Amino acid sequence: MYELKIKDYCFIAHSLNDEFFGPAKNLHGVTYVIELTISSFTLIEKNVIIDIGLITKILKQVIEQYNYKNLDDLDKFNGEITTTEYMAKQFADDIYAELDKIDYPLHKIHSIKINLKENHLASASFLKKI
Repeated sequence: MYELKIKDYCFIAHSLNDEFFGPAKNLHGVTYVIELTISSFTLIEKNVIIDIGLITKILKQVIEQYNYKNLDDLDKFNGEITTTEYMAKQFADDIYAELDKIDYPLHKIHSIKINLKENHLASASFLKKI
């Protein structure tokens, strides 16, 4: 199995509007360190899973939707509790959608994994199998 991993970061604000989350129910900021891993059993004809520059550009496009924004204000999250786990899946789905837009041979990709590091102690991830 081949894997390609890139990293970036994103600043968001949100509230986890439920007593379950204690003080995190209030508005607070998070700096996500985003680790994107693309996995494949095979390489494309250029002997890569995907061009590093291309996947970096796609990740930056996805980040741009959320960076320096309050997730509570975005219509797409109306009524959702935007936990780190939830956002890891959202990032994976967004990466998939961007690859689909450019007609990338998605059948060559086995999975897209997003690991969101919320701080030096906690992270959450989501693995999207394709």
